[in-house]
Amino acid sequence: MEGETSWFSHPFDNMARGTTEYDAFSELSDEGNREANAVSVDLILPDDLLERILAYLPVASIFRARSVCKRWHEILSSRRFLWNFSNVLSQKPWYFMFTSSNDPTGYAYDPILRKWYGIELPCIETSNWLIASSCGLVCFMDNESRTELYVCNPITKTCRKLQEPPGLRFSDYSAPAVSVNRKSHGYTISIVKSKQVAGNFFQWDVSIHIYDSETMMWVTSLTEVLTGWRGGDESVICDGVLYFLIYSTGGGSPDNRHGLITYNLSACSTHGLLIRSIIPVPCSLTCGRLMNLKERLVMVGGIGKQDRPDIIKGIGIWLLKGKEWQEIARMPHKFFQGFGEFDDVFASSGTDDLIYIQSYGSPALLVFDMNLRHWRWSQKCPVTKRFPLQLFTGFCFEPRLEISP
Repeated sequence: MEGETSWFSHPFDNMARGTTEYDAFSELSDEGNREANAVSVDLILPDDLLERILAYLPVASIFRARSVCKRWHEILSSRRFLWNFSNVLSQKPWYFMFTSSNDPTGYAYDPILRKWYGIELPCIETSNWLIASSCGLVCFMDNESRTELYVCNPITKTCRKLQEPPGLRFSDYSAPAVSVNRKSHGYTISIVKSKQVAGNFFQWDVSIHIYDSETMMWVTSLTEVLTGWRGGDESVICDGVLYFLIYSTGGGSPDNRHGLITYNLSACSTHGLLIRSIIPVPCSLTCGRLMNLKERLVMVGGIGKQDRPDIIKGIGIWLLKGKEWQEIARMPHKFFQGFGEFDDVFASSGTDDLIYIQSYGSPALLVFDMNLRHWRWSQKCPVTKRFPLQLFTGFCFEPRLEISP
């Protein structure tokens, strides 16, 4: 398909032997006229210096560079290169867009080279699984029984199935989150489960379950009954604190349809804490999306009309400072209109300094740079809408080579 670039990769099956096998990226850029210069430099540079230089390449270019010659192939497959790669500045996050409502197929967008790549996700069976990501690892949780849980690296295809989380097996809502330690590569997974108390719509059982990759064990950290609020499917971990959105079950004003709960993951108490830690949202929202940008909590939300709070009129971005929200930006109207018909709920995720926003009804993807305060459209995704009810969604992740579950 025009505009599409395909790639394939294999897991780190032979990491123990100190090498890693990849198949190359194809058709990344027209660099054939530069190969002569690359070869001449290659003859001069020692291995250690060449490794450091190559480590600054975008991930996609690393796969192409691996095909240059035998020496580069060996360097880019070595443990030492992966160590160098892990110590350079973070790669800009990619965005994976599902292009089927049923199958887990789609394309990944590279904001550096501004290209889409056709890749296959491991483990996941359908596009409606619950997803969370951190520092190169992605957590997939099935959205039916919510008992299947996988952690994988989408670039290297390494994958691990985790034991079934404790607590209610069939909860009404579940919100997974993952946090990776960038030094040790250990990770923590949290799942916030919420289930309606039988016969009482206003009361909901809420529980928090924590998985530690070091011990490979789950712990139920908290159980509580919320009155007037329920959990949902939106949560994130920032700097050791779990944040998740709660939703009013009635009785509140339109401005109080959403709330934010904070929970310190190192806390030992098991109940009686959640209701005291609710932070109001900055305005009436149609929906909210939480994300960790450099250990800062950022929320992207649909702004509801004053007289019709369930109708979206725009999109805002806020940063949490203490218990107060600081508005960072509002989407300019020309970009809001550029999506066409925009539902009151939408997909949005981000990491590092980039935020991606996508309408469920369109493959158009908008990118916001937190540092530059700049909005721009991505390159057009090589997919077209085939029928009116076709839905599009996605998630962002860091493309890393050295991290595995």
